[in-house]
Amino acid sequence: MKVFVTGVGGQLGRDVMNELAKRGIEGIGSDIAPEFSGLQDGSAVTTMPYVQLDITDEAMVEKVLSEQQPDAIIHCAAWTAVDAAEDEENRAKVKAINEDGTRFIAQAAKKLNAKMMYISTDYVFNGQGTEPWQPDCKDYAPLNVYGESKLAGEKAVSSLAEKFFIVRIAWVFGQNGNNFIKTMLRVGKSHDEVRVVSDQIGTPTYTLDLARLLVDMIVTEKYGYYNATNEGGFISWYDFTCEIYKQAGYTTKVTPVTTAEYGFSKAARPFNSRLDKSKLSEAGFTPLPDWKDAVRRYLEVLSASEG
Repeated sequence: MKVFVTGVGGQLGRDVMNELAKRGIEGIGSDIAPEFSGLQDGSAVTTMPYVQLDITDEAMVEKVLSEQQPDAIIHCAAWTAVDAAEDEENRAKVKAINEDGTRFIAQAAKKLNAKMMYISTDYVFNGQGTEPWQPDCKDYAPLNVYGESKLAGEKAVSSLAEKFFIVRIAWVFGQNGNNFIKTMLRVGKSHDEVRVVSDQIGTPTYTLDLARLLVDMIVTEKYGYYNATNEGGFISWYDFTCEIYKQAGYTTKVTPVTTAEYGFSKAARPFNSRLDKSKLSEAGFTPLPDWKDAVRRYLEVLSASEG
């Protein structure tokens, strides 16, 4: 089996490539840079086949994928800067990457009769209420430009690709690039107190754990919509920060605040990011480990890389 992975310079794409290598599955990485530009840590992704791909170039997408002839495509590439997506000068870029680029990948997947996996987000929903969002729920109402673009990507995949997985994730952290944990650790070192939002509820997703699940899925034909975050229940960003500092041995005071008290951000954030993941077990897939265990393992990786 040959799996083509987009966005390998990012947090998730990197871990997906390493997971493929770990299992002896042929993987081809791609990103917009001429050469792999992710974390140079000696892991398999740095030595596996890599091709440059601008997913916003329809002709290039068709050419590269027709040359590579993959059996499956895991589409991790995306614009993920949520606040920056609101800026007028960025909106065309966001659409080009998250909507048009995804459509071009889906078109190529259909032409090749390849499986396609699209990584989506809780932001496709309106973030209201307290009930967990079901994977097959179509009650869409994105609150911001980023969410609208990811929903457009979902619709492109479901309408074009014949063999597709759409996997929604939330609160992502991984080794490659920046994320909430790295930010909180950095802030916690330089401040005696931090204010963290306590009225937005969800569950974190560790890319290392997610990559294992995605590869578990891509080798099957159990297509459809799925939600995938770590286990361990639903928490707030405040709860998340408290656990990060506890495990890291920080004494920084964490003060809970509401979204309104925290202050204005360009993009509206969902209050309810609870995702129901029961469909994973029902389909025979192993759920991701508890998020607290994921934080522990992640902090160990960060410590080792700094040491």
